[in-house]
Amino acid sequence: MLGNLFEKRAISFQTIWGSGDDFDLGSQAGPLINSETAFHINPIFSAISLISDTISTLPLDAFVREGGERRALRPRPAWVLKPDVDTTKEAFYGSIIVSLLLDGNAFIRVYTQNNQIVNLVVLNPHHVDIKRNGLGRLMFNVQGEKQPLTNDEIIFIPDVVRPGAIRGVSRVDALKDNFGLAKALETYAARFFGHGATTSGIIEYPHDLTFEQSQSLASAFDAKHKGLRKSHRTGVLSGGATYRPTNVPNDQAQFLDSRRMAVEDVARAFNVPPHLLGLSGTNSYASVEQNNLAWVTHGLRPIISKIENGLSPLLALSPNGQNAFLRFNIDGLLRADINARMTAYSTGLQAGFLTINDVRRLEDLQAIDDSSANTVRVPLANVNVEDAALSGTDKKVSMAQKLVISGFDPAQVLTALGLPAIEHTGVPSTQLQALAQLDPADPMSAYEVQ
Repeated sequence: MLGNLFEKRAISFQTIWGSGDDFDLGSQAGPLINSETAFHINPIFSAISLISDTISTLPLDAFVREGGERRALRPRPAWVLKPDVDTTKEAFYGSIIVSLLLDGNAFIRVYTQNNQIVNLVVLNPHHVDIKRNGLGRLMFNVQGEKQPLTNDEIIFIPDVVRPGAIRGVSRVDALKDNFGLAKALETYAARFFGHGATTSGIIEYPHDLTFEQSQSLASAFDAKHKGLRKSHRTGVLSGGATYRPTNVPNDQAQFLDSRRMAVEDVARAFNVPPHLLGLSGTNSYASVEQNNLAWVTHGLRPIISKIENGLSPLLALSPNGQNAFLRFNIDGLLRADINARMTAYSTGLQAGFLTINDVRRLEDLQAIDDSSANTVRVPLANVNVEDAALSGTDKKVSMAQKLVISGFDPAQVLTALGLPAIEHTGVPSTQLQALAQLDPADPMSAYEVQ
């Protein structure tokens, strides 16, 4: 009993976070930064909600690849669009993204029945501890569970992982000083306008004052001038007392520039273009399309890929789900303006790798019920593949015409060019006589010597 009383326990991640509360770690700027207080910082909340809302509202579907071609997995598992039966698809995938962005890890509890998935629940990452067993496999100690869980019961999606580590790196822990500075600037601004529109200072008095007199003078001055509603009142000091401000004005202290830089620091931390967080004049590219393309490529795609790869193995439990995978449809984020789209479609049609119905499907239009609308066309000629020989035949006919006009024997010309023999009408060429001057009943009369 005494041994249990004085038993020494090592401090671990689980002992600190197991209660569900965050272990507050102060930043160099002063404020305590953790996963809860970080949400109170305006640019952090904006960045996380922007990424979460953008990805979680994208169309999502399951596919399987067979013979080098991708086709939709049907029947589609119900959990793809309704992973958590008690909440929406957007809330479920949004929780995964928030967990990744703040903690650097996402844990999803998998509930199965008869080897079929019946529910998926996103766990609080602070309630999960990870260890490796004797075979090097991951085991998850989850608060509330009686025994460790395996990879069959927990989907583990880390963000950025240090070599040799298991858990992903938390942005809140790694960048607490940057986030602490942003919080300190917001707190300073709030206190500045809450305490008054004039900067703090001291009251100088020419004579000595007792403690009670100094307290009374300060209290009387604060009572009339402290607070936003009293900031513009006229101050009167008697007895030779003077007021001297001691703080540097905000414009000279570069207060506004510091707050702007804090927003840019948050944008860098979450790979969000600063202009999407409300910073004007920070577009990196000349067009909105190029800015969106850069954000999707470098900011959203890595997060999307991690979620897809983490959840795709669950499709193997579904009928015909072997080699199946999840895909978020990001075409809407990369959708260009109508002129650019029409130019791209025209190029695809002329190059012969798009059909008319392919283009109509991309534009969400109803397909045309005609075989020609499903047929690719030959480049440059813009004809059906079955009629591709017409272009070559046309060139041979033009060449034969030139040779015959030059005096070569027509039959030998056709043979040389590989063209079939065609019976001639006997009417002389229009190059020799205008057709209007020929007698249809006796066309050769035009060539008789008069």
